[in-house]
Amino acid sequence: MSAFAELPEALKRAREGKAGKRGDLERREGRLGLLFLSPWIVGFLAFYLIPMGASLVFSFAEFDLTELGGLEFVGLKNYRRLFTDSSVRQALVITLRFMLISLPVGIIWPTMLAALLNSKALLGKRFFRTLFYMPYIIPVVSVAYIWQGFLNANTGWLNLFLESIGLPAPNWLGSTTWIYPALVIAGLWGVGNAMLYTLAGMQGVPTELYEAARVDGAGWIRSFVSITIPMISPVIFYNLILLVIGLFQYFGLAWILGGPNSNPSGATLFYNVYLYKQAFVYSNMGYGATLAWLLFIMALAVTLVLFGTAKYWVYYAGGER
Repeated sequence: MSAFAELPEALKRAREGKAGKRGDLERREGRLGLLFLSPWIVGFLAFYLIPMGASLVFSFAEFDLTELGGLEFVGLKNYRRLFTDSSVRQALVITLRFMLISLPVGIIWPTMLAALLNSKALLGKRFFRTLFYMPYIIPVVSVAYIWQGFLNANTGWLNLFLESIGLPAPNWLGSTTWIYPALVIAGLWGVGNAMLYTLAGMQGVPTELYEAARVDGAGWIRSFVSITIPMISPVIFYNLILLVIGLFQYFGLAWILGGPNSNPSGATLFYNVYLYKQAFVYSNMGYGATLAWLLFIMALAVTLVLFGTAKYWVYYAGGER
């Protein structure tokens, strides 16, 4: 009887021993997880969080890069300057105008490419996928100089082609009217990443939906509009968010093609170009940091608005619309 009486106590000790071992294992796994995450944590702190904190401090100060140690706190002076600086308004108008042109093209073009590359009738699809993706990995400086030659008003291949078929050849990079279409055309070269995301979304659409649509007599246009677009709407939404943030930060092509004077006639003075000039050309780091925080707030606000509207047009399979 004594052995049976001691059995529950022995089971209790065994359970406590197992719980202790499980706790030790969880703690060991937690330490290993932190160890493997430590490079990312250090990188996030060193290259994101600390610089963001420093830029917030600089936005309340005047800080000349050419005079290290010359940090002078000026309160809200830099923020008040935002509302009286006509160049800020000009840069915002240029950025928003270009965004209205680029957003539809930047969404429709990769979607069309993905639909083409998803077609069963297309031969050599792997080759074309690689071909369309490769420009995305080319550095923006190289891309800018390539397009500078391609869009040259006198010797550019595009104008030579237009002249050969009897069409007028615009001054792409020297006209305030044609500079934005030129930048849009140059940007189309780098949609390979968005194209791959969209293609992956299309390949995940259940084929049963297309088969049912064919039975009901729907053509490929109807199927694309009623099945493909709703099913890949999360991918389109993702591409839209990245495109909006990227357009707020538009810089490389505008700076190289437009030059420091934002030619032609200031038409390439995008917001991020003006920010760069204030911070690194004029060495006015305090005002540059203020411009950067305004850019962050605007991009965040637009992103939150897009997330708020997503419930009306983004469809998640198995979830609420």
